[in-house]
Amino acid sequence: MAVMKGILKSKPEVGAEFRTDLPVPEVGPRDILVNVKAVAICGTDQHIYNWTEYAQERMTLPMVFGHEFSGDVVKVGSEVTEVKVGDRVAGETHIPCNNCYQCETDNRHICENMKIIGVHTPGAFADYISFPADDAYIISDELDYERAATMEPMGVGMHGVDKGNVKDQDVVIYGCGPIGLMAIGCAKVFGAKTITAVDVFDEKLAVAKKMGADHIINSKDEDAVKIVMERTGHGADVVIDYTGNDIAIRSGFNMLKKGGRFVMVGLPNGETALDLANMVIYKEATVIGVTGREMYKTWEQCEEVLKSPLYNVDATIGGVYKLEEFEDAFKAIFSGVPGKMILIP
Repeated sequence: MAVMKGILKSKPEVGAEFRTDLPVPEVGPRDILVNVKAVAICGTDQHIYNWTEYAQERMTLPMVFGHEFSGDVVKVGSEVTEVKVGDRVAGETHIPCNNCYQCETDNRHICENMKIIGVHTPGAFADYISFPADDAYIISDELDYERAATMEPMGVGMHGVDKGNVKDQDVVIYGCGPIGLMAIGCAKVFGAKTITAVDVFDEKLAVAKKMGADHIINSKDEDAVKIVMERTGHGADVVIDYTGNDIAIRSGFNMLKKGGRFVMVGLPNGETALDLANMVIYKEATVIGVTGREMYKTWEQCEEVLKSPLYNVDATIGGVYKLEEFEDAFKAIFSGVPGKMILIP
């Protein structure tokens, strides 16, 4: 039996283990086998590492996790025609069923029977991953593997920016984690008139400036609503929230202009109370929820943005580690180091 290296979540407790004896995955008729060259650590992976309620409700142990990756196709299933051995690919996380109403109406990213790589099926913190050919996005030779591995999280940021219709608008982006930082870069490329980044960590706000933010606000020390209202005179045209934080969401609605657009990307922990009359109805605000990436529109947009000189991709990468150094990478994330942490098998 062929074996590989990988990071296994084997016990229902905090942590994970590096193994060198994991079986190389099998390949089904519609699957491909990819030799992973780079894989990034996601917020979902942090939930799994810490064995939070989110992970407990979704995962069956033991399982390799990780889902933001790129690599080379080394084997294809008997029914696969759209991808071939030797192709360089990045991986879409959401596995669509291709049979439900949403899939049949070209909304596979909100499939009614969605599964997630690295949560419901084995992930990419390993030498190899087997996954459906539908989730493979062929990348150009211009992109290196590390940058290609950031396309999945970048796609979440891009999707929010796309729904925000940010061109020539005063845009506020809440949250300067990796996805928020990438969204700032996307908004810059998409022609936002001004970009205001809001966070509570000065280190992350400094990276936001590098990504193209015109203004930065540390909402722990400053009144973000007052600053935005005074500068614009009427409020922000577009607010995009990548935090899911109750205080940030309410603040964002309070600074939104009448007739403005609010895009919700960050996931709240539980319910969020809003004054709908004043925050939404009387403002005639447009409120849009965003999840994942549109297949494959968002991926194509990301690839174009990555080629733009306005997008500072290096600023989005916080560190690069060997796969066996994953503990150090997680520690860097938990300590608040800005940017994506990349693991190299």
